[in-house]
This record gives sequence, C-alpha cells and structure tokens, in this order.
Amino acid sequence: MMFNWKKTLLAATVATLTAMPALAQEMTLKLGHLANEENPWHLASVKFGEELSALTDGRIAVEVFPNESLGKEIDLINGMQLGTVDMTITGESLQNWAPKAALLAVPYAFKTIDDMDAFASGPVGEDIKAQIVEKAQIRPIAYFARGARDLTSNRPITTPADLQGLKMRVPNVPLFVDVWKALGANPGPMAFSEVFTSLQNGTIESQENPLALIRSASFYEVQSHVNLTDHVRSWIYLTIAESTWNKLSAEDQAAVMEAAARAQAYERELFNKSLADDRAFLESKGMTFVEVDAAAFQAAAKDAVLANVNDEIKPIVETLFAQ
Repeated sequence: MMFNWKKTLLAATVATLTAMPALAQEMTLKLGHLANEENPWHLASVKFGEELSALTDGRIAVEVFPNESLGKEIDLINGMQLGTVDMTITGESLQNWAPKAALLAVPYAFKTIDDMDAFASGPVGEDIKAQIVEKAQIRPIAYFARGARDLTSNRPITTPADLQGLKMRVPNVPLFVDVWKALGANPGPMAFSEVFTSLQNGTIESQENPLALIRSASFYEVQSHVNLTDHVRSWIYLTIAESTWNKLSAEDQAAVMEAAARAQAYERELFNKSLADDRAFLESKGMTFVEVDAAAFQAAAKDAVLANVNDEIKPIVETLFAQ
C-alpha cells in the first residue's frame, strides 16, 4: 500500500514537472528589419512582442533585430522561406514573388493617406496579401504607413512646368526615372550616400524623399524648399513566415493577429507625431514648404506610370488614376 502511494506521488511529481514549461516561454520568434532603434517601425515591432507575450501569458516571445543585424531585406525574406527567420518588415520587394505587391508603391496612386488606408485594408489589399501568402509563403499580419515622398529644391516648384531640366537624384528604380522624365525633370540614379555632397557642389539640384530622411540626412543644409508633391504614398507589411504561422494553434494565431493590430495602431500614432515633428524641425532650419498642383503632377505622370507597371496590376492602377 505504501509502495503504491509513493508510486502515485512520483507519477504526479513527474507530470507536474513535465507540465511546467507550458506555463513558461515555449517559442521565441526572431523578427529582423532594416530600421534603427528610434524608427516607429522598430518601436512598433517591440510593441508587438510585448503585446503577444501578454496575450499568451509569456509562452511566445519576440526577439527584435534592428539595423539589418539579422540580414538585409531580401536575405530575411529568403530566410523566412527557408525557416531560419520568423518575421520581418517588407513591402514592394515581395513583387519578386507576388506581382501584386508592386501596388504598395505606385507613384500618384493615392491622393491622401485615407485613400491609401481604404485601399490597403479593402478588397484589393486582401488580394495582395493572399497572393503574398500563396506565392512567397509569407503572411502579412499588419501594415505600417511610410512617409510620402516629397521633392526638395532651392526654388519653389508648384507645377510640372517648373521642373524643366531640373537635375535631380532618384533611386535606381526605372519607374521613378521614367516618371520624373515624363514630368520634365532631368533625373539620374545615385547612391543615397552621395546625395548630400552632390547637392552641396551643384552636381544635382534636387532630390526626393520622405520628411524623416530629409531631416536625418541634413538636406536642410543644402536645400531651401520642400515641395509637397507627395508623389509616392506607400505602406509596408509586418509579416510572419507561413511555416511559423502553421506551427501555431488557432488560439495563438488569434493572439498574433490581435498583437499585430495593436502594433499597427501604435505605429500610426508614432507616424503622425513624427510627420508633425519633422515638418516643424525642417521649418525651424529655414526650409519653406510649398503646396503644389497635385492634379497636374498626377496627369503628367500617368502614362509613364502605366508603361512601367506589370500587366497584372495595370487595370487596378488605371482605376486609381481615374478616381
């Protein structure tokens, strides 16, 4: 009788010890991205981890790796497909697998951020996400806004006619080069690291970027005007590898989506604040903000945009330009 009691006690103790890890951390998700620690994307990634840990009673943790410390964007995408990385922040680079991802950054597609939000969260946005899951084996779970790209210069530019012959730097993206040529400028690709010096010595007269980069790169020292062209409004996804997603229970998948929704709302708060802060800072440094004839820019860019987008998204882009 005593032996049976001891045996029962031992079995109960083993069962308790075996069950204990279920109350502690069971899984750590590795989330790598390209932004620095002050960027709203990074802060929102940390927020996602905190919320997911709280929602799962600490069973799922998230380790965030900023500054490309886990690899560059394409490396991280490949790692997610191979199962060595769990999460990243990525956008139109996914068009290498899913053509509809090109819709994340089409020039003059959205007049306002509200238009972009309605599109990204609407039926076409769902189609984009579904194609990314199917073709890239990566699942978008939230999206973050990116600051609209604006044109800096040393004189006000309000219409495409003001651009004639303007020597400007653009990223090495054929779509960007062709659009600015169509608008009348003289664009050329250049490494971002060379832009400040080239503006300083007059090799180029202009460049285009979001306000945050205009500020961080100190372009206010060599440019006097920010022309509010808002020519690219875009978003980027917080994503999880489909292989990682499939390891989660339905309950934990729901927790991931809830944590992602909270992180998205938090990022938007930070984003709105950063826009206001960046404008105030640039104005304090003497930059003049110029309203432009947005409709004239969009009309002049339309044919060049349509000539550069893939056939799968062309009808959608035509619809956006018609709105």
